[in-house]
Amino acid sequence: MKYDFIIVGAGIVGLSTAYSLIHKYPDSKIIIIEKEETFSKHQSGNNSNVIHSGIYYKPGSSKAINCKKGYDLLLKFLKEYNIPHEICGKLIVANSDDEINELMVLFEKGKKNGLKGLKILDSEQIKNYEPYVNGLKAIHVPQAGITDYKLVSKKIYEILKDKGVKFSFNTKVLNIKNGSGFNRVFTNCNEEIRANYIVNVAGLYSDKLAKMNFEIDYKIIPFRGEYYNLKPSASYLVKNLIYPVPDPNFPFLGVHFTRRINNSIESGPNAVFAFSREGYKMSIINFKELFESISYIGFLKLIKLYWKEGIIEMYRSFSKYAYLKSLQKLIPEIKISDISSGGAGVRAQAVKSNGEMVDDFLIISKNNIINVCNAPSPAATASFAIGEHISNLIK
Repeated sequence: MKYDFIIVGAGIVGLSTAYSLIHKYPDSKIIIIEKEETFSKHQSGNNSNVIHSGIYYKPGSSKAINCKKGYDLLLKFLKEYNIPHEICGKLIVANSDDEINELMVLFEKGKKNGLKGLKILDSEQIKNYEPYVNGLKAIHVPQAGITDYKLVSKKIYEILKDKGVKFSFNTKVLNIKNGSGFNRVFTNCNEEIRANYIVNVAGLYSDKLAKMNFEIDYKIIPFRGEYYNLKPSASYLVKNLIYPVPDPNFPFLGVHFTRRINNSIESGPNAVFAFSREGYKMSIINFKELFESISYIGFLKLIKLYWKEGIIEMYRSFSKYAYLKSLQKLIPEIKISDISSGGAGVRAQAVKSNGEMVDDFLIISKNNIINVCNAPSPAATASFAIGEHISNLIK
C-alpha cells in the first residue's frame, strides 16, 4: 500500500494536519493510523475544552505564534460548521503580592502577543465579572472562550472521510523505517504501508516513534489531570472561566474553574505524575512504563527540582479536602458538598535529560519524517495552525 502521507495519531492535531494537507494537495493519498477504535480518545477528548487566548506564552515562541493564528482559524471553522462555542472571557486572579507581580508579567506578555482589551481589575471590579471570587487583582481576558473539541474532531473526521482520506483504526505502529524514495510503516496487522512522508502525531507515545529514526534528548512523562464537577446547586458560584496565577516555573495553569458549553461547571485539572501513559486513574499502573519513567535521568532531575510541588500535587490527588482548599483560594464559599469527582486527562509532557520540561511546541523533521514531539496545551486551540505549519514543511 503506497500513500503520499501517513499520519500516525488521530487526535485533533493529527486530524488538523490531514485537513491542511488535503486542502493544499487535494489529489494526494492520505492514511491516518490510530491504535484506538476511533479518533480523539486521549488528550484531545479529555481536556477542559477552553479556547485559549495566548496570554501565557513567551512572545515569539511557537506556542504564542500558533495559538494566536490557531485561535483565528479555529473560530472560523467553528462558525462555518455551526459548532457550539462561546467567547465568554476569563479572569486570572492574584491573591498575594508575588502573584500580583506575576500577574503584571502576564499582562505585558498578553499585550506583546497581540491581545486587545485586557483589563487589570481591583478586588471590587472582580465582583462585576465573578461575584463570588476572592482576589486582590485580576486580569480580564476577553478573548478566552469555550467549545467542545470532540465535536470539532468529529467534524474534521467527517470532512476528511468525504475527501477520501483513509482511516486505519485499531492499528498499532510497530516500526518506522526510512528508505530511499519512500518511508515504511510496519503495523500489528502484519502490513507494510509506504509513503513519501510520515507525520508522527502520536501524543503520549510520540517519543517512542521518534526514536525509531531520530536521536532525541527527551522522554514523554505522563501527568494526570483530575477534575471535580460542581453540583448543579453550586453552579451559580461560577459565571465563566476563573484561573489562578500560574507558577512561572511550572508549565501547568493550576486548578481553575471552567464553564462548559452545556453550562455545567468543572474544576481542575491538577497535575500529578501518572503510573501509566494512559493512567486515567491512580489505580491504573503499567509497570513497564512506570519503570521507564522513574529510571529516566531527566525524570530524576525533574523530581530534584520540583519535589515539593510533586508532593503537593500527589496529596491533592489523594485528598478531596486538599483539592477543595485550592478551589477555596478563588471561591471561599465553595463547600466539600458542592463538588463531585469528574473525569481525568493525561498530559504528554516532554522532559529533557537535564530535567527541564519542554515549555514550547517541539516539531522536528528529517528524511521526510515529521515528528510532533511536544504539543500540550494550547495544542487544541492551535491545532489548525500546527497543521498548516506541518504542511508547510512538505517540499
